[in-house]
Amino acid sequence: MTGARRILEIGTLGGYSTIWMARELPADGELLTLEADAHHAAVARENLRLAGVDDRVAVLEGPALTSLETLGERLPFDLIFIDADKPNNPHYLRWALRYSRPGTVIVGDNVVRDGEVTNPESADERVQGVRAFIDMIGQRPATDGHGPANRGQQRLGWVHPRVGERLTLSALPGSLRHRGKRRPRP
Repeated sequence: MTGARRILEIGTLGGYSTIWMARELPADGELLTLEADAHHAAVARENLRLAGVDDRVAVLEGPALTSLETLGERLPFDLIFIDADKPNNPHYLRWALRYSRPGTVIVGDNVVRDGEVTNPESADERVQGVRAFIDMIGQRPATDGHGPANRGQQRLGWVHPRVGERLTLSALPGSLRHRGKRRPRP
């Protein structure tokens, strides 16, 4: 999708998404993934080895917010995939924007929360974290945000009904869209 050479993944779990992204990297590409849980990190490392992509992936173990403070020398990234604890999504987005460059694509996973993201009454901290993440993208003029349809409920400002319900995409200027390569609308 982006020709990414440098990928940052926030939240690894067993490494499923990591493997798919690593398989798309060019030979000189690298993927850094952050995982808080030691057991999940160990499972991911083994899965990466079995998939034959462990030479392109580094698993950094520890709380993502702590790990993100140490990555200054590794920036910028071409693709940043946010798939960790949802209450911290706004913090992860702030870090993602710091570690971005023109053209970086930022992806937020699991943003619909069973439709609750459009429910202003929801007290679920995961929903509130996702909603704050979405609002931050919408309030940032330097990003193009695309996300789940709002199902006729409160308009979130930047949502785009043609994008699937599981991911939120945000591209900084210089992305495919800004290079004039955007697919025409149906």
